[in-house]
Amino acid sequence: MLNRNSIKNGVIYNLLKKNQHITNMAPKTLEERSASLELTLSKAPNGAVKNGIWIFGYGSLIWNPAIDFIEKRIGRIYGYHRAFCMWTPLGRGTPENPGIMLALDRGGSCNGLAFRVSIEKIEEELKILWSREMALDNYIPTWVKIHTHGKMIFGLTFIINRNHLRYAQKLPTETIAKHLSTAMGELGTSAEYLENLITHLTKLGIIDKSMNDLHQKVTALQNK
Repeated sequence: MLNRNSIKNGVIYNLLKKNQHITNMAPKTLEERSASLELTLSKAPNGAVKNGIWIFGYGSLIWNPAIDFIEKRIGRIYGYHRAFCMWTPLGRGTPENPGIMLALDRGGSCNGLAFRVSIEKIEEELKILWSREMALDNYIPTWVKIHTHGKMIFGLTFIINRNHLRYAQKLPTETIAKHLSTAMGELGTSAEYLENLITHLTKLGIIDKSMNDLHQKVTALQNK
């Protein structure tokens, strides 16, 4: 179960460490994650952390943020789109049948949910977020402009690292659907991940046609 306590207790780090001999992917140490976080904060645009910090969620952060926040808003970013473009040989898949996870990839735009963490809790909450999202180098923490409520605010999000082994570049939709419909790991199934996405985007009134089309294909495969 992936939640605030399990993340703080190192569930992701331990899972990666336990299977390092299989995946050849070593998790970042606490010191490495701390250095990455410090570097990211040093690049914050002017005023970005004056009243806390905004985190832009586009995948599981939407339904399972696992961080304490004081405000949330629907928002849109430009220059990136939501895509199943990251292999996961562990959490929701296996090395033999890897699952596929969401990331932001170049081009287009993305509607998601922005969370504001209070200035007093930035350090504590971002440590949790880094334990979750930055256990490897498959993401690049990136400052983006979030358009919400007729305004623009700066926030942090996580972009796919196209140079990482886990990057699944331009896969046919049929291949993505096949893996999503069959892959399963210690944290659950890939199909469940997609189902959660569709359910919560719908609740928020967010329409993502590519995700809806993919969901239909996965459902059809599961019903065969």
